[in-house]
Amino acid sequence: MDLSTLRSQFPALAQSNDGYPLCYLDTAATSQKPQQVIDAMNHYYQFDNANVHRAAHQLSARATTQYEAVRDKLRQLICAERREEIIFTHGTTESINIVAHGLTSQLKPGELILIDSAAHHANIVPWQELAQRTGAIVKPIPLTDDCRLDITAFDALLNERPVIVALSHVSNVLGTVNPVAELVAKAKQVGAITLVDGAQAIAHMDVDVQAIDCDFYVFSGHKMYGPTGIGVLYGRFEPLDNLTPLMTGGEMIKTVSFSGTVFNQLPNRLEAGTPPIAEVIGLGAAIDFLNTLPKAQLREAEQTLLIYLQDSLLDLGDVELYGAHSDNLGAVAFNLAGEHHQDVGILLDQQGIAVRCGHHCAMPLMQILQLNGCCRASIGVYSNKADIDSFITAMKSVKELLL
Repeated sequence: MDLSTLRSQFPALAQSNDGYPLCYLDTAATSQKPQQVIDAMNHYYQFDNANVHRAAHQLSARATTQYEAVRDKLRQLICAERREEIIFTHGTTESINIVAHGLTSQLKPGELILIDSAAHHANIVPWQELAQRTGAIVKPIPLTDDCRLDITAFDALLNERPVIVALSHVSNVLGTVNPVAELVAKAKQVGAITLVDGAQAIAHMDVDVQAIDCDFYVFSGHKMYGPTGIGVLYGRFEPLDNLTPLMTGGEMIKTVSFSGTVFNQLPNRLEAGTPPIAEVIGLGAAIDFLNTLPKAQLREAEQTLLIYLQDSLLDLGDVELYGAHSDNLGAVAFNLAGEHHQDVGILLDQQGIAVRCGHHCAMPLMQILQLNGCCRASIGVYSNKADIDSFITAMKSVKELLL
């Protein structure tokens, strides 16, 4: 696909807000959807709407074929060894909760869980709940002054022999990238179970779960140009198979009687109930879309654009950036002088600019930065230099109004 025509694949970007062309810089919250994702979901509802795995009729057979084909696409996308290692969930949050719940019987009082200080709440709260259920202890891995994960502090914490290490691949607030393969290797030396939140990484880099060598890797479809309501839990087969199911009921069973129940094998064992079928099919279309893109060219273009965004904000003056590095991915966190982030966001919206303002589901990180919140501009495959220029022009008028 020619990058010059890529933007036209996203119908939402053609609209205007209050007379201004939409400038969408909130992809880290959710990406816009290409037409082929919308078409794939519509086609399912129009022609193939049936439950999967459970009927002999043709609609169900077609739905099942499409649904299971996406599992194979995901295995290839993240380089998993087996298709049974791919579990469909409703999002990153559910994926982490499945793991945290499933490990309950494997933890003992006093055992240590390490989590990333810059993590999304979805990679904090489930571990806190696990600690409350088991008597385990949660400790954050500190950050350096430039907002990177403190490797020296991490090494010291490993001396306490944690049983679980939960990491972010890319910070949803800052866009900083963690060296997860290195961190996972160190964690494995002390026998820790490892989980990596890849929600912000999956659309911006190639992910090879076998190279990372983590036990679990999780992400959401709506961050990678797919629909909402669909997520992925990857797990190495043995750790995955040892999880106690969070949800029980239909689909995940082999036999049921009033004398007892036998659970099914993976992946069904962790996919109870009617799954998000249309959303899975939409995710498959998003993977097809991503596979048509010239990845090397696109990665270079995205990185150039992110650095241009960082530099343009700094050139504006009276703007503070947080954790801004040239190797960040996708997002820039900032504030305008001492102005409230929400005021900045509202004034930008009045000029057609969509950014995210608040704590970004990372309140511990905000506490570390001594902030009530911040603004975040984030880019996707459809973002271009004109978007950044429109954003900076709008920021200039905001600055003139507020300062």
